[in-house]
Amino acid sequence: MLHYPFWKKALVIMICLLGAVIASPNLIDREARERLPAWMPSQGMNLGLDLQGGAHLLVETRVEDVWSARMTQVSLDLRQALSDAGVTRRGVPQTQADGAILIEIPLPEEQAKAQTALEGLSQPIDGSLGGARDLSVTRVDDRTFRVALSDAAKTDLAARTLQQSLEVVRRRVDPDGTTEATITRQGDRRILIQVPGAEDADAIKALIGDPAVLSFHTVNQSVSQADLDVGIAPAGYKILPEADNPEILWAVSVTPLIAGTEVATASQGFDSNTNEPIVAFRFTTAAGKKFADFTRANVGNPFAIVLDGKVLSAPRVNEPIMGGSGQITGNYTVDSAQRFATQISAGALPASMEFLEERTVGPELGADSIDDGKKATYIASALVVVFMIVMYGLFGVMASVAVAVNVVLIFAIMSVIGATLTLPGIAGVVLTIAFAVDANVLIYERIREELKAGKSMPRAIDLGFEKALAAVVDANITTLIAAGVLYSLGAGPVRGFAVTLAIGVATSMFTAVNLTRLMVVTWYNWKRPKTAKIALFHMVPDGTKFRFMKIWRPALIISTLLTIGAIAILPIRGVNMGIDFAGGAVIQVRVEPQADVGRIREVMNGLNVGEVAVQGFGDPRDVMVRVAAAEDEAAMNEVVRRSSEALAAEVPGLAVQGVDVVGPKVSGEFVWTGVAAIGVSLLGVMIYLWLRFEWQFAVGAAVATLHDVAVAAAILAITGVEYNLTLIAALLTLLGFSLNDTVVIYDRIRENLRKYKQMSLSDLIDLSLNETLSRTLMTTFTTLLALVGLYFFAGETLRGFSLTMFWGCFIGVYSSIYIAAPMLLLLGVKRDWSKEAAEKAAGGPAGIRFGGDEPPPASN
Repeated sequence: MLHYPFWKKALVIMICLLGAVIASPNLIDREARERLPAWMPSQGMNLGLDLQGGAHLLVETRVEDVWSARMTQVSLDLRQALSDAGVTRRGVPQTQADGAILIEIPLPEEQAKAQTALEGLSQPIDGSLGGARDLSVTRVDDRTFRVALSDAAKTDLAARTLQQSLEVVRRRVDPDGTTEATITRQGDRRILIQVPGAEDADAIKALIGDPAVLSFHTVNQSVSQADLDVGIAPAGYKILPEADNPEILWAVSVTPLIAGTEVATASQGFDSNTNEPIVAFRFTTAAGKKFADFTRANVGNPFAIVLDGKVLSAPRVNEPIMGGSGQITGNYTVDSAQRFATQISAGALPASMEFLEERTVGPELGADSIDDGKKATYIASALVVVFMIVMYGLFGVMASVAVAVNVVLIFAIMSVIGATLTLPGIAGVVLTIAFAVDANVLIYERIREELKAGKSMPRAIDLGFEKALAAVVDANITTLIAAGVLYSLGAGPVRGFAVTLAIGVATSMFTAVNLTRLMVVTWYNWKRPKTAKIALFHMVPDGTKFRFMKIWRPALIISTLLTIGAIAILPIRGVNMGIDFAGGAVIQVRVEPQADVGRIREVMNGLNVGEVAVQGFGDPRDVMVRVAAAEDEAAMNEVVRRSSEALAAEVPGLAVQGVDVVGPKVSGEFVWTGVAAIGVSLLGVMIYLWLRFEWQFAVGAAVATLHDVAVAAAILAITGVEYNLTLIAALLTLLGFSLNDTVVIYDRIRENLRKYKQMSLSDLIDLSLNETLSRTLMTTFTTLLALVGLYFFAGETLRGFSLTMFWGCFIGVYSSIYIAAPMLLLLGVKRDWSKEAAEKAAGGPAGIRFGGDEPPPASN
């Protein structure tokens, strides 16, 4: 009888049921979810803009504007500071290209006073007197001083500029918090803005570009509540509502006491007496003097801080505020004080913004993508399930149940962590179906081998799961490495694919190792069969003895030439670069009842906007208009605006469904990011395999993978498939798929090295390849079945992805057998299996136990 602890059974069942409950809200729409009882989970997955429609903008803040503004202020203050210090002779300040200021002080007796005065212009970076200063004053020669922003000041200004810009953008794009807009920082200078449901990116760009107006006003307290309610104010005053409570009204001066541009900094701090959170602020020198005069004359009276026509706060003046700085007290927490300080500082955009990337998807196109994704998933799942049942019968049914639960757990985890499902993410779900089947195939084939070797049924099941575990873990970790790199270096929907793939790999290991085992053990303890036919049909006959390594030298030579040729053909044949890499714009339009491609091309050619390509795709109503990149982002956006307006005006029944704009700056970064992603993935996998196996295995896997990526890239170039970010995701997934196959073979080779110490390495590799051949072909075929669903039913967007993976399946099988395995013959592997080496291996991460010294099989 097979023992499976009750607590483990309960835990596995509980996890599966909990996953089903958490994932269930995804079956109903958002409105229905909101009506669910409070005790029920109601959070579903977020849909990417490519599925629900909306606008995606990537903007870059020009922090150089802020640096320049600070140095301009220094230049204005410099003359006065030197005069106040008694410096009578000085040259004309010269501003250099990097913003630094050169000032000549000819008299030696005045140079010490000049240096002290110039250093006095410097301000503390963190607001403390003893902290670092924002200016560096150095001597260029014996009479010239150089004043420049310090590196620390540049870093601090850049960080504060981006934070302020984020706040301004958030207040502008989603003032009421109802649009579910996602506004996040990307790196040190960029902001990613995603607005679901928005169909007009130009309107959002105009909204962002409008200047936020912050100002400080005097308050008229004599106005009655009745007059406030009806909007009556004395001459020189206006009625404004509070930002947080519009029912509270204030009469504030029409002319501001101090404009927001005169606020130098605002930060969260703590009151020196009560230690409660406060908001500290500092004005420019001129504004500070003005504010000191006002507060001296208005102790006990309020003043209003106004942003965008609403009163943020109306604090009372407790005492005269001298020196150009002060604090605002109130019932603040640390977070609310920090937020308020950011709002004060973020009254106006602190720096101009440059639009680098724009993607707009209409709701109708998003709905089509959802339908296509569902169809592809259903068909791919059905094909895989039918195949598994045909091949494995009852065990195929168990594998299919495990795969279905795997998909449920993916959706549950994505719902819990708030992950976003994108169209490439749907491709990730489909591929994890194939990966989940792969784990089950590894286990079933192991059980079959143990039964064939004469083991009893319960012992065969135990050994099957135990021995397959190392291969399952190793193979899936290599895919996780590729997914991790793709998430770190990817962008937009591609990151959604990486998240889905990573979650799917983790859940597939859980369902294959735990849920499948629970079902198999339960079945055995119920039926108690003496033996069982695990597989109804075999893709490979039992006991094959193919001599793969008989031609290992010619195979390596041919593979090397193939790799070199593939790399060489890329620049010769040329690559069809999509806008992600080449820059430019793609406008997707739909024309009812049917598109006239010739008419659309005629309209575009008449605009003289540069090189234009017009082609139909998918539905006869749909047309894709591609415009080559302009000289900069602003010109590119203007081209898109003109094109969209002309097409809508000149072509009856035409509606713009989506717009993708990628500027030259971002497209260049995408190229290097794609190359880096592949390189970093290879390096990460090599390190893992080196630690997990030996260096020869790592080198062999890397060479095989490099061959796969190069050959696949060359095939795609020859066939004219468009290279974009999704295709890079496909190449990285191909990398993981190929390594998955290689690692399974390597695991068997390592196991056989322990088992057959006297067998020649060539025969041992042949034996290992024959033993894993059934699994290799089964996994490849199930992946191909999943890709059929993607290629034919997931829409045009994923067609290049599917084609890449399709070729990758065949290339990966070839390289695993005729590159990865022969590399071990070329480099040699350790054959010293002394007791010390054996104990070390037994304690490794895989936990594989040694078998006895079984006699070697008959020579192949």
